[in-house]
Amino acid sequence: MMEVKILWYGHACFRITAQDGTTLITDPYDESVPYKAPEGPAHIVTVSHDHFDHNAVGRVKGNPEVVRGVGEWTIRGISIRGIAAFHDPKGGRERGRNIIFRIEVDGLVLAHFGDLGHTLSAEQMKPLQDVQVALIPVGGFYTIGPKEAKEVVQALPSLRVVIPMHYRTEAVKDWPIRPVQEFLEAVDLTVREFKGEAELTAQNLPKTKEVWLFSYA
Repeated sequence: MMEVKILWYGHACFRITAQDGTTLITDPYDESVPYKAPEGPAHIVTVSHDHFDHNAVGRVKGNPEVVRGVGEWTIRGISIRGIAAFHDPKGGRERGRNIIFRIEVDGLVLAHFGDLGHTLSAEQMKPLQDVQVALIPVGGFYTIGPKEAKEVVQALPSLRVVIPMHYRTEAVKDWPIRPVQEFLEAVDLTVREFKGEAELTAQNLPKTKEVWLFSYA
């Protein structure tokens, strides 16, 4: 059985590789963000919102198809749905809009929450009922913090793998966001740690919710 592979570059940027080798990169950051540039080439890039640390599509090699905004796409067998949300708890008045991407690849359903700034409404929850893997910000300040991230995680009925992102690490130790430890303590789930890529399929997901904690590439 071929697996879907997930690699974290740092911040909200991941590489998701389908069984046939199709690659999707989420929220690439520009040179001012001190993580490694995402390695291309990629076929698809998703952009949750137009801030410098999420929209540097020019850094991704391979002339990828760029997906932004609300809508539905199927590209090289990967189904993507953009769901409207906000970057703050005040309906976007502070930091604007944010897109949650529901991504279906080889039968596996993931959600990349971008810079989500609030807990989810019933309307936003509807298309996320079958999400098995959540890539979710937990660092607070610009996004939801540990408490709200825990609420989102608890509200997703099919969720099995929680992958925290957008938190303070050694690379961004001066940023005003919190380390991941606070989220881990809040959710109190089994934690598995990954140094490089994680591999998974819709068939071999954990039986109960787990946090998968990545080292940045």
